[in-house]
Amino acid sequence: MDLRPIGVFDSGLGGLTTVKKLAELLPGEDVIYLGDTGRAPYGPRSRETIVRYARQDAAFLARFDIKAMVIACNTACSEAYSVLDNVYDMPVYEVINAPAAIAAGRTKNGRIGVIGTSATVRSGAYEAALLKAGPELFVASAACPLFVPMVENGRTGEGDGAALIIAEDYLSPLREAGVDTLILGCTHYPLLRGVISKVMGPGVALVDSGEETAKLVAEDLLRRDLLSGGGAGRATYYVTDSTDGFSELASCFLGADMRGMVEQVALE
Repeated sequence: MDLRPIGVFDSGLGGLTTVKKLAELLPGEDVIYLGDTGRAPYGPRSRETIVRYARQDAAFLARFDIKAMVIACNTACSEAYSVLDNVYDMPVYEVINAPAAIAAGRTKNGRIGVIGTSATVRSGAYEAALLKAGPELFVASAACPLFVPMVENGRTGEGDGAALIIAEDYLSPLREAGVDTLILGCTHYPLLRGVISKVMGPGVALVDSGEETAKLVAEDLLRRDLLSGGGAGRATYYVTDSTDGFSELASCFLGADMRGMVEQVALE
């Protein structure tokens, strides 16, 4: 039994997809969430900048004596996971290998698509993980740099004309490549699930990187005997920019009024 909280960080609100699933799977666990909204998105940044930001995010969470850390940001995972995993003497979880394994097992035609930020796609992290899981797999990737700001600005409805036009532009090459499984390689992207499904069609299975990682975290903490043992867990939220916009969008996504529950902090 371990009563310490689980720390989760992302560049914005996308990591809430992971927090939501963790709350479902581990209702007795406390969670500390950091959204680095003041410097989002991470995708267009250089590797050096992403590693520096990730180090600062992790250091902030470590101040709360967390028992495990979840990097709920595909961009940070692709560039900084190995750095953080070597620094901290606790389980550090990334959001790439678990969804890659699920996608490799789910595809029927061996053709898998990956969408993510420019940095995630540039890193080749998903391609490497998928080809390790199945060397015979065909992998097609597409950077979708406008998806994160669309989510951060609430443009997520499948009836949103602008969102559909942008998604069609990004996703049509993957649809034409015949992929039957698509990894949402950014924890923001599940908020665009309706838009993405509409463009890709009903025959394409979507794999949520944040959700699959939350399942892995729950299983691994149980195996390590690091769960709290019961009770009602509590989530605490921090952001590096104004709390207003984050609170509004988080409330819509989590289905609870987040006003007054988010605190702004400075990392630098």
